[in-house]
Amino acid sequence: MKNIFLITVVSLISFQGFAQYREPEEHREPEEERGGGFKKDHLFTGGGIQLSYSGYSFVVGASPVIGYSLTKWFDAGIGLNFTYISSREVSQDQYGDIFTTGNKVRQTDIAPIVFARVYPLKFLFVQAQGEQNFITQKYIYGGNSIPDEKVKYSVTSLLLGAGYCSGREEVGDVFYYISLSFDVLKDRRSPYVQQVANGSVSILPILRAGIQIPLFQGAGRRD
Repeated sequence: MKNIFLITVVSLISFQGFAQYREPEEHREPEEERGGGFKKDHLFTGGGIQLSYSGYSFVVGASPVIGYSLTKWFDAGIGLNFTYISSREVSQDQYGDIFTTGNKVRQTDIAPIVFARVYPLKFLFVQAQGEQNFITQKYIYGGNSIPDEKVKYSVTSLLLGAGYCSGREEVGDVFYYISLSFDVLKDRRSPYVQQVANGSVSILPILRAGIQIPLFQGAGRRD
């Protein structure tokens, strides 16, 4: 678990819709009138769904989160990622052609996550997300001639990417987003890479769409 704490530090150092409901402006207090310190109305929840596809693998998942807007342009939070992966094993012949072996892999992944998100523009963000993936993998041999194999292991991922959001103007808005990211650690056991028999590893694009919903909306306004 040490890696996940390292990623948390790296993320925070490196990065300091359907509905567009906003609280009426006359009910919003200027930031300076609310005072400093913790503000309940800066808390948010939400999360996203994930989809990744290549010619030999399919990934789908969901990531509920809870976070806090430290400033108008910087969010951070934690969450839990659930992922299912189905893939076909591939190999390479002497001529360099890639083919499937008939073997398959079925994999489930449960991962605590930490993330930091920066908004250089109201509708654009860049993000770093660390994950400690706890994986259960089932290896299915083609032809049923060999019994299936099942293993469990853990691997760290660091996802870096960017995204677009719709409906976001400031802290306290409900908005939808879509993002594209990549696992830059490129561990061959990562759920976000693809392997071939010659030993090479390619990074899969990770497409996620989600929603961010403020909690305690209006908690900072005056009666």
